[in-house]
Amino acid sequence: MTPPGNERKSRLVGAGEIDVSFEFFPPKTEKMEQALWGAVSRLAPLCPEFVSVTYGAGGSTRERTHATVARIIKETALRPAAHLTCVDASREEVDAVARAYWDAGVRHIVALRGDPAGGAGQRYAPSPGGYVNAADLVTGLKKIGNFEVSVGGYPEKHPESPSLAADMDNLKAKVDAGADRIITQFGFDNTHYLRFLERARAAGIWVPITPGVVPIHNFRQVAGFAVKTGASVPAWLARRFEGLDEDSATSHLVAAAVATEQVMDLVDQGVKSFHFYTLNRADLVYAICHLLGLRPLKVEPLEARKAAS
Repeated sequence: MTPPGNERKSRLVGAGEIDVSFEFFPPKTEKMEQALWGAVSRLAPLCPEFVSVTYGAGGSTRERTHATVARIIKETALRPAAHLTCVDASREEVDAVARAYWDAGVRHIVALRGDPAGGAGQRYAPSPGGYVNAADLVTGLKKIGNFEVSVGGYPEKHPESPSLAADMDNLKAKVDAGADRIITQFGFDNTHYLRFLERARAAGIWVPITPGVVPIHNFRQVAGFAVKTGASVPAWLARRFEGLDEDSATSHLVAAAVATEQVMDLVDQGVKSFHFYTLNRADLVYAICHLLGLRPLKVEPLEARKAAS
């Protein structure tokens, strides 16, 4: 249910409507906290379908994730989706976090297996007495409450999967367990997403599959993320950012153009929903959304709405 005062309105791009969602991560320092809430304030008037808040490896940001989600619920009209992983926790511990989210008013969880506590690249092993994987976690969450559950998908396959077929089997298991939506890892070549969509539909997966998009604030940093998550970086993309390491202004202009081209190409292919990995920065995401035709809606402060109700 959409919060009062934050009603969704149609945004027309070409021949149809689009929806967007934004991902944030919990801040570690006061400066990072200011950056986060500045980004939230800037993007909230675009009325995203939801905003997600990440959960560190091994549950390392558990308290900060919960605090961030709770503040979003308390101070905004946004619909938060809290990330939750299986790593380094028993079923009882994970269930307790899920119940705490439910009690705080969270009705949407992004259920992920999670990276090993040692970081991406380390061998994953289920925690003793814990959820085995994301499909197992989805099953557990659906028993706790009527959560809307999103799960991750990898157009170029998860780095640890032995094959595309095995990766698709794992994705199907998550959907069969009750997942309501798939959000893909970011990528830069739309061909991978479109082929992934075809394979998923052929496998009998019919839930929405939302492509993840990351605006490139820093090419070297994002390229490093891509390597860890199994996403390829096309040579043409590297050439576009060549020589711009010390020229952030031009780099940001190029990044806005690249992301907008990518999204508009997917719109032309019939895709109507996009998930932006904001990296807690609003500038590029806001510009891209503007180019897509989204405009801010004036929303009363939450306190004023409560007083009027």
